[in-house]
Formats: sequence, structure tokens, C-alpha cells
Amino acid sequence: MKQKYLKTILGTILTSLLVIFTSCQQVPDSETVTIRSANSSWIQELFQTEVVNIGLEKLGYKIERPKQIEYPAIYISLANGDLEYSTVYYEPQHNEFFENAGGEEKLEKVGKLTPDGIQRYEIDKKTADKYNITNLQQLKNPEIAKLFDSDGDGKANLVGCNPGWSCELIINHHLKAYELENTVEHNQGQYEILLADAMTRYQEGKPILYYAYEPHWISTVLKPNENVVSLEVPFTSLPSSMENLSEKDTSLDGKNLGFPLLQQRIVANQKFLEVNPVAKRWFELVEIPIVDMNVESLRIKEGEDKPEDILRHGQEWIKNNQQKYDNWLETAKQAAN
Repeated sequence: MKQKYLKTILGTILTSLLVIFTSCQQVPDSETVTIRSANSSWIQELFQTEVVNIGLEKLGYKIERPKQIEYPAIYISLANGDLEYSTVYYEPQHNEFFENAGGEEKLEKVGKLTPDGIQRYEIDKKTADKYNITNLQQLKNPEIAKLFDSDGDGKANLVGCNPGWSCELIINHHLKAYELENTVEHNQGQYEILLADAMTRYQEGKPILYYAYEPHWISTVLKPNENVVSLEVPFTSLPSSMENLSEKDTSLDGKNLGFPLLQQRIVANQKFLEVNPVAKRWFELVEIPIVDMNVESLRIKEGEDKPEDILRHGQEWIKNNQQKYDNWLETAKQAAN
């Protein structure tokens, strides 16, 4: 009788241990998981975040309102587990932020949210045609550079990137590599404000020189090859974090634009992805074309720039792409099996 009792107790203990072990291996119930995200203070990035978050809610996750913090802090917060994901991984330009925050030991890049973003230097077509300007290095000539002088110091004023943006590093690197530091000034501040000043100059018929990228409203207002032209660079030269890239990585339609194509991807905390395969699969599937992002950027520029406007835009985009969006959701749910 005693032996039978001991066997019963032992069996109960083993069963309990097995249940505990099995529960540790199971995927957490999404309804118990709260997801925290962030994008930068550049408001356009909120649109992608809303599109992704709406899907996560439909998959059963609890969603906190996205935070707005700058890029380096986003990566560090992700690595520390203070955030679960962000839509702001611009590959390859954010490679340094990624590595500095802990790299693949703590973070993982997932999917291609908005693929093949284009970056370039542009000038107004009227000036390009009149002076036969096709290459950035022509601005080494003080007389050519002076055409784009907007503050009277004799140097060309190049509308560039916000301090802290990864494109800042590339532009400063280019000015040095192409020996333009004596003739070209990299104007930095709030990109949108500087670009608005350039638009005013363009409307007044004055020459303009600016860094451009897509997705962004600028390409819907100043159309390439119609209102503006892209300048080539004399050769490919990039900061050390991108030194493995060659001319084929910076060329488009036979023109070397000096910048690599941008793949906007989701970056997430690695431990979060390991225990949330449904969320990971969702991140892999969502994709928003550049043309749609350009339209959204213009809507924001024209005044629909409040968080509630952007949430509505995200909802409208989903409605316009409902079948595709629903298919992504169904596919993501299957990752729980």
C-alpha cells in the first residue's frame, strides 16, 4: 500500500513537471502580450507604424501608442527590451546604429516594409540645361557652385539631412571625397523646413540644389527629369560602415547616384521574435509600395499631419488593399501552429 502511494505521488510530481516544462515551450497567448513601438520625430514614419500596429491588434496583441524618439535611442531601446519593434530600419544606412546597439545578438531585421527607396542629389532642370550640369563634382568649379549660393558666401547651399540622420554621414563623406568642402555648404536643420525654402526659391525661378529621397512628397511635386534632374557622382565612395558596397549598389538606370538603394525594414528585439512567431511572420509579410508612401507624404505635407489623420490614412490604405492585407493576417496566424 505504501509503495502504491509513493508511486502515485511520484507520478503526480512527474506529470506536474511535464506540464511546467511544456508550458515553458509554448508560444505565449498574444492577448497577454503588449507591443511597444517607436518611430523618429519625422512624422511620415508614423503611417507605416500604424499600418503594422492595426494588423498586430487584429492578431490579438495589445498595442501601446507609438513613441517618437530619435534613431540611435530607438535601437538602444530595442536592444534593452524597452521596445519590441520599429519600422525605421533603413538598410544599409542604419547598419551602424544596428551594430552599435548590440547587432544580431540582441536585434533582428525582418521583412522589407518599403523596398528600393531612391536617394540622390537634384538640381532644377532649367539650371542643369543652361549650364550643362550633370555631375556633382562640377560644383568644384566656384563659378558653378556660386549659382546655388542662397546666403551670399559664394558657396553652393545644399539642402541636406537632419543632424543625426544616416544620410548626414554620406553627404559629409561625399563633400570630402569629391573635394567639394571649399565650394559646397551642407545646410542642416529640419529637412522639411529647408526643403520648403528650396521650393520657394524654385517657384521664384532661382537655382536649387538638394538631397532627395523616396518615399517622400518632394518627388510628387518636383518630378525627376521634368522639373529637376539627378546629378551623378564621379565614383562610388561611402562611409566605412558601407564600404563593402560598389558602383552597382549605387547606380540606377545607368547613373551612379552615389547612394545605395534603401530597403526600409522592421527591426525588432530578438528575444521578442523568438517567442512571438505570429508577430514575426506578420513583420515579414507587410509591404507598402513607394508610390503609396509618396502619396501619404504629400497628404501630410499639405496639412493632414495630426496623429489622428495619419491613423485614418493607415485605415484607408488597409481598406484599399483589404484582400492582400487579410491574406497576410491569415498567413501570420498559421505561424502559431
